[in-house]
Amino acid sequence: MNRKQIIIGLIALFVGLIVYLVDRPPDQTYFIYKIDSAISLHHFLPCLFGPLGKILPAFVHVFSFALLTAGILACHKRGCIVACLVWLSVDVAFELGQKFGMWSSNLVPSWFEGIPLLDNTVNYFTSGTFDFMDLAAIVVGSLVAYLTMMCTLERRVLS
Repeated sequence: MNRKQIIIGLIALFVGLIVYLVDRPPDQTYFIYKIDSAISLHHFLPCLFGPLGKILPAFVHVFSFALLTAGILACHKRGCIVACLVWLSVDVAFELGQKFGMWSSNLVPSWFEGIPLLDNTVNYFTSGTFDFMDLAAIVVGSLVAYLTMMCTLERRVLS
């Protein structure tokens, strides 16, 4: 495992959590709404991230999950590229799924209903908002993840 990549990925996830806890209303955030709206700090603290808070989750998601994947699998350069491309593809697919919400929601299997996290998939596609800035944040997030991976790649010395 690459601990540096895992730690950076977890820190990024924590920043994303702060965005949702402070900058977003609790009724617009699935996990806060489902767990307990009282954990939201939205009504108690001022917006921390300003306009950046709108696209930061898109950046953080691809960035953190690519780093966590590469870090857990202790990827070398090629594996880092694959991790970034996989998460880039996933995030772009979900963003485009919001643009074509009705079509995307028809692809969601009925057995998702009642399973925590998965039960919100149809609503994510039908009520979510497609945004070109989110697409840009996803692309930048995957590129920054790759650069971060290259800077934190553990060089193994063969003896």
